This record gives sequence, C-alpha cells and structure tokens, in this order.
Amino acid sequence: MVRHIARTLAKMIITLFVIVTLVFFATRLSGDPINYVVGQGITQEDRELLTRYYGLDASIWEQYVRFLGSFVDGQFGLSFVERRPVADIVAERVWPSLQLLLSGIALTILVAIPLGILAAIHRKSWIGSAVMTVAFIGYAVPNFVLAVFMVLVFAFTLNWLPVVGNSTPWHFIMPTITLSGALIAALTRFTRNAMLDVLSQDFMRTARAKGLSEAVVILKHGFSNASITILSVLGLQIAGLAAAGNVVVEAIFAWPGIGALLVNAAILRDFPVLQFAVLAVAFAVIIVNGVIDIAYAYADPRIRLGRA
Repeated sequence: MVRHIARTLAKMIITLFVIVTLVFFATRLSGDPINYVVGQGITQEDRELLTRYYGLDASIWEQYVRFLGSFVDGQFGLSFVERRPVADIVAERVWPSLQLLLSGIALTILVAIPLGILAAIHRKSWIGSAVMTVAFIGYAVPNFVLAVFMVLVFAFTLNWLPVVGNSTPWHFIMPTITLSGALIAALTRFTRNAMLDVLSQDFMRTARAKGLSEAVVILKHGFSNASITILSVLGLQIAGLAAAGNVVVEAIFAWPGIGALLVNAAILRDFPVLQFAVLAVAFAVIIVNGVIDIAYAYADPRIRLGRA
C-alpha cells in the first residue's frame, strides 16, 4: 500500500511540473499584456518602465526560472489589472468555488446513488423506467439551459430565489442544482449498470441463501462490489468540476469563484493571475485524481497488492 501511494504521489508531482511548464509558455504566446493593461495611449518610455516593473524585459527562460522560483518563496507577483498580490486575489475566489463544488458533489451523491440502486432493483417495473427517463432528460439538458430556465421560473416569475451572489443559503439552491443536474443523471445510469452486473453474480445468490436480509445483500455485498465503477465515474465528475467545470454556472449566477476569475484574466491577459489560477485548478484536479486512485486501492485489494 505504501508503494502504491508513493507511485501515486510521484505521478502527481510529474504531472504538476508538466502543467506548470505548459501554462507558463502558453500564456506568453497570447500577446503583450501591457497593451491590454494600459492600451496604446502611453509613451514608449512609460511602456518600457511598465515592462521592467513587471519583469517582462527579461528573456523567456529567465522569466521561466523566476516563475519556478515563485513556488519556493510564495511570491507569485502582482496582478497587471488589480495591482494586488496574485495569491490574495486567487485566495478570495477559492472558498466560494469550493463551496459550490462541495454542494454539487454532495447533492449528486445523495440523489444519484440511491436512484441508481433503486433503478437496478426495480429494473422491470415502472419505477426503474421512470428513474431512467428522468436521468436521460437530465443528461440531455445542458447546464446553461437548466440555469436559464430556473432563473426565469424561480427568480423572475415566482420571485422565490435570489440569482446573484452567494451570501445566503438560498443563493446556493439554483447554482447547486444546475451544477449537479447532468452529474446526477450520469452517475444514476452508471450506478444502475454497475449494480445490474453485480446483482446477477453467484455471491449475491449465496448471500440470500444464507438468510441475510435484502437490505444487507444489496448494500453490503452488492453496492460494495459495484463501488469501483461508481468511484471511477464519481472521480471523473469531481475532476471535471474542479477543472473549472463550473465556469458557466458561475457566470450565470455571478458567483465570485475561480471560474469567473479565469475568464477575466484570460481576456485581459493578466498573466500572473491566469497562471496562478490555472495552476490552482490543476493542483485541485491532481489532488482529486490522487485521492480517487488511493481510494481504488482501499476498495480493491488487487490494486494495493500490485495484482491489477
């Protein structure tokens, strides 16, 4: 198990280094940020002064080394637009995005897994058909369509829920449902399929022959064996959300998170903010994948023993 964790950590470090390098050089290819910060109406002397101030007069490799050094001293520079430390700007956006991410994941797990199990158990009845019909509709509707529909109905027509910001628990309802709608549909379908594969296995019939209750057979023996597939899908979903998958939701509901910050920084060529925000998102995705990889090892002994 220790060897498996060590391999996972090594892969995480290598992946992060590759992403750091790609992000640095990709941002440098997007244009001169000075043109977007102050425009064209300044003198050449002022332009050179700003270029030196932000360290853009150094060679690309000197800037790269300085950028790598920022991970050691924690100084990620100043925003070209806000003139504030980049770490402070990103730190202000992390918690709102994390709140929305956690609420979306919690709703997805609480709704999708029970519905998937229910659809598998009642696969030949109207209950299973109804669950899968709802899941199909949820999977087919894009999140921005669902968001606009909810805003029109619950905010403008009924005036029940607020639209902008995250100051109260009521602000979380529409963004959370919008964020998790397609995820619930997908996880429900995968949970149902995973449970159907398990329900037909011999060990399930043996468990019933021992006189165990149906709840114990389904949850302890069935769901635990289907958890590998469910973990795989859930891990991909969480990684997708962490990788700024909630940009559209944050934009529609004016949510002060990382997604909106990334879009603004890209438009304004705010290199320091864009680099640090992308790396923060990449780090979150790597951490999520690492945790899921380790969770696989606990769920399947063959993985931690190096047999699978």
